[in-house]
Amino acid sequence: EEEEASPSLSSEGEQQRRRAVRLAVVEYELGVNHTDTQECSAGEEHLAKCLQLLERHRLARDCVSLYIQAQNNLGILWSERNDIKTAQTYLESAEALYNQYMKENGNPPFDSSEHFMTEETLSDQERSKRFEKVYTHTLYYLAQVYQHLEMTEKAAQYCHTTLKRQLEYSGYYPIEWALNAAILSQYYLTKQCFMESRHCLAAASVIIGQAEQMPSGEDNESEQDQQDLQQKKAEIARCWIKYCLNLLQGARKLLEDNIGELDPDRQVELRAQQEKEEDEKEKERKKAVLFGTSDLCDSILAMEEKVSCVFSLDFKEAREVFLVGQNYVNEAKEFFQVDGYVTDHIEIVQDHSALFKVLAFFEEDFERCCKMHKRRIDMLEPLYSGLNPQYYLLLCRQLQFELADTYYEMMDLKVAIGNKLEELDSHTVKKINSLAQMAMKFYELFLDSLRNPDKIFPETLEEDVLRPAMVAKFHIARLYGKLITADGKKQLENMQTSLEYYSFLVDYCEKHPDTVQAIETELELSKEMVGLLPARMERLKVKLSTFT
Repeated sequence: EEEEASPSLSSEGEQQRRRAVRLAVVEYELGVNHTDTQECSAGEEHLAKCLQLLERHRLARDCVSLYIQAQNNLGILWSERNDIKTAQTYLESAEALYNQYMKENGNPPFDSSEHFMTEETLSDQERSKRFEKVYTHTLYYLAQVYQHLEMTEKAAQYCHTTLKRQLEYSGYYPIEWALNAAILSQYYLTKQCFMESRHCLAAASVIIGQAEQMPSGEDNESEQDQQDLQQKKAEIARCWIKYCLNLLQGARKLLEDNIGELDPDRQVELRAQQEKEEDEKEKERKKAVLFGTSDLCDSILAMEEKVSCVFSLDFKEAREVFLVGQNYVNEAKEFFQVDGYVTDHIEIVQDHSALFKVLAFFEEDFERCCKMHKRRIDMLEPLYSGLNPQYYLLLCRQLQFELADTYYEMMDLKVAIGNKLEELDSHTVKKINSLAQMAMKFYELFLDSLRNPDKIFPETLEEDVLRPAMVAKFHIARLYGKLITADGKKQLENMQTSLEYYSFLVDYCEKHPDTVQAIETELELSKEMVGLLPARMERLKVKLSTFT
């Protein structure tokens, strides 16, 4: 009797299990429905019941996908409640379950929709695709959780894997995917991982290019969709600008000597090192997480080949990166026009100016350097003139300081050119003085913007403006010393003004010792000048008195 009863008991147990699984599907759908309509407590209750019903059989082929989906949804629910740690627990548990199932079983599991199908069932290929999509969601939510917990490296790793899987299993919106890849590229930039950053940007450009070629839907939607697409494309272009700028600035840091000029010995040393590392880089690249199928990989590779991912070591290499950056500046400006996108437009132009500035570092010809800085002035001055400081104070300050710095660099270059001449001609003298005065004008405008409504300069400077203000004072002091005049009286006046600015720095640091660290170099030189200038002025006074 016992032997006969055994199969029926087994089939009865199996029927109970199936009923429990079907009930779990209902609980899951109710849970999702409640959470979608902001009834989070009820949603949580149903999702928890779903897990409870499946707990014993969670590794079974007909349960695993549903169990992971319920955990994913509980992860989202707790994340929206701002309880990131609980969300992390659910999502990491879902990830572990996926890995355990794939290791121990590996067969494509049933999709939750199949439990109520009467006849037709899904193919193994479709089941696998759906299951992988569920797991991709787990990784996507985990990336966000790690971002919230400031585990940036882990967040980037999960984001990269999510993007890769979305391409593999075709479960993504092209525009959203491209923007996420571009955002990830900026993380890699902060880590100086230029190869990975370029790969993400190249993939973003290829995918958004494909989205552009897709036929648009209904007419009433297509105009807004087109606008969104163009905006995202311009945002990706801005990420490319940052890539080119960071790559050139990184190269400058490696190549400059202690006075900020190109070090030829370092250039030779780095060239040899770069050639040695090239083969290693190629091996590393093959190990990296690459995006897409072979066709897509080819398109991404073609896009990558347009710009280097290694530091430029001479002007020719730097110019190639600069030109790519400049093309993206023009593309970004097409969408982010000054009329309607003031801040974005100005930030793009500032990046364009920064590209010229870093390219000038690689240029050995001083006259050509001057022309590059002149281009910066020509693009920044009209923007500054059109800004109302009442609404755009921070941008005005940034532009004032950058214009002052640019005129200052040009003045230094003209002095260097003049030093090579046997005798300074009146044109060069006029040019040096004119550039020095323009630099002083913009430094003074910047310093005036820090004054209170009664035009009084603050006794204690805010931390964010402390260094720029002190550098402005220091540069003005130096500029007064650079002015060329045959008038001895005027020369004496300039020296006196120069001394006052140097003294300001020294006095300020005596009153605020905690600020010394921010302006150590400038302070040291200011102290030196405060010691030297009075004696020089005395000598000049004596000299002048003998002539009168």
